[in-house]
Amino acid sequence: MHRSDTQSISIDAPREAVLDLVSDPTAFPRWASGFALAVRVDGPDWLVDTSEGEVRLHVRVDRELGTVDFLAADALPRREAGVFSRVVPNGRGCDYVITRFYADGTPETEIADQRAVVAVELQTVRALCERGSVRAAA
Repeated sequence: MHRSDTQSISIDAPREAVLDLVSDPTAFPRWASGFALAVRVDGPDWLVDTSEGEVRLHVRVDRELGTVDFLAADALPRREAGVFSRVVPNGRGCDYVITRFYADGTPETEIADQRAVVAVELQTVRALCERGSVRAAA
């Protein structure tokens, strides 16, 4: 069993606005700039240029459930590896929740570094959605 880490943020914006932003891979550089430098479509998957090289992602979205999963396409269908997220209604706004799994033995410093990156990304999602800046990147 892997270690999991979950972070969340409350957002004073409609659930649909948050889903629009986080489910659009072309918007990754706007809110997940610690991960995605550029994104381009490649069939059913997305090629993401990161500071550590290219990553092939499969983005699975269920708008009814409010889930957006960012899966390592090369691992599918054998296993689902990646980052799992959900936009949960919360009164007139919503909460955005992200869960990531780490392999056994992952150094605590690496986990702490990733937590810091995700914390910034969550703040960016909130800022973009609360300002109404959810349009896709050009």
